[in-house]
Amino acid sequence: MSSGLLFAAVGCLLLVLGVGGVLLLDHLVRRILAFNLMGSGIFLVLVGLAQRSGRIDPVPQAMVLTGIVVSVAATALALALARRRYADSGSTTLQDKARREDRHD
Repeated sequence: MSSGLLFAAVGCLLLVLGVGGVLLLDHLVRRILAFNLMGSGIFLVLVGLAQRSGRIDPVPQAMVLTGIVVSVAATALALALARRRYADSGSTTLQDKARREDRHD
């Protein structure tokens, strides 16, 4: 198994775990972390695909570097919005009020 294939396989695993976390978790910070995990998986897949036939392709690596910068900015924005939601509503989940009341009955 080549290192590029190993990177791509681990990236696919991280991508699946991240998608599962985004879909299944209600807590905002955990959902943001799952989204970051999903992005890291995509970056690993791109790095793995860049190492075909023993030569390294610089274009996917440049895309990964750009993606990391965008990911950091998006994470900062998402955390600021989560903090604002907590300050406004006192809750860090995405459930509406009716669903929370039904869950406690």
